[in-house]
Amino acid sequence: MDKSLKKIRDWFYDRTGFDEFLAFLKKKEVPCHSYTIWYYMGGAILILFLFQCITGIMLLLYYKPTIETAHKSVIGIMNDVPLGWIIRSFHRWSAYFMIAFVFIHLFSTLILKAYRKPREVTWITGCLLFITTLAFGFTGYLLPWDELSLAATKVGTDIPRSIPIVGEWITKLLRGGDDVTGDTLTRFFALHVCVLPLFILAILGIHFILIQKHGMSIPISIQRKKNSLRKIPFYPNFFYRELIFWMLIFGIVITLSLLFPATLGKEADLMAPTPKGVKPEWYFLFFFQTLKLFPSRILFIPGDTFAILLILIFGIIFFLLPFIDRKPHGRSGKIITYLTYVFLIYVIIMTIWGYLS
Repeated sequence: MDKSLKKIRDWFYDRTGFDEFLAFLKKKEVPCHSYTIWYYMGGAILILFLFQCITGIMLLLYYKPTIETAHKSVIGIMNDVPLGWIIRSFHRWSAYFMIAFVFIHLFSTLILKAYRKPREVTWITGCLLFITTLAFGFTGYLLPWDELSLAATKVGTDIPRSIPIVGEWITKLLRGGDDVTGDTLTRFFALHVCVLPLFILAILGIHFILIQKHGMSIPISIQRKKNSLRKIPFYPNFFYRELIFWMLIFGIVITLSLLFPATLGKEADLMAPTPKGVKPEWYFLFFFQTLKLFPSRILFIPGDTFAILLILIFGIIFFLLPFIDRKPHGRSGKIITYLTYVFLIYVIIMTIWGYLS
């Protein structure tokens, strides 16, 4: 290395301690076994979130969050801003991939029992990240302010109304009033670009600290094997493999952005009736289709209220799963695995059904 570059490197290391960080990465090891591929999901979600931040900031420079200017500013981004259309398309496709990888990461964690002791809090933070990711998708969907996003937001924000006692208050809190208006747009914009990013960064920090503390979870079936488990250094071995995976994701996302760019419907009209056949985005389709399966009344309870309460109970059980499944090595763990596969198949079927119906 050239002496001048070495001096710059030494000066940088001395001021920042970056050499100690590299030493930590080289010391850190990753278990190498038949399920190692699932370890790449967390890094994929992180890089896609980085894509979201970069493209989101670029869009933020031109977007205007009012009902008079929102739709027009998106048109301006797509038509007048250099490469604006591909930036918007990349933002949308990377969001789709981020949500998809969050689902994959969640189910792989369930199947491999990575939530077991001592990773209970890691699971809880992961569930919070899952909810926050869906909230990003929900709040961002309204921002183009076209007729489809307005109609879908009306349907989505109306669902909490079925919750007893607090439902009406939650709907008004989300909408900023009794109906979806410009106040809703401003509120969703603030949530999407300020509140949710701050929240997800805080939870991500806790999540990463816990992962560093407890290390990578090793599947039960691998732990039971008597032969010694091979491990590889995180840096450079595992990191370079992750880097290849990130480049592959980038290539797929940019290709889809070029071939299938994001579209924009007609400008939303608050006075127009709701279009027929309105559907949420694909990641909410299984939930939307589930609500449609319930009858108008079940005994003395309205069907939608019964459905929402059932989903909330399921969500609480899901959230507290590490404290419920205290013996993941035994019979209860097998039952949880079978239920996970059933739920995964259910989500896929409901999503396809919702898309085709």
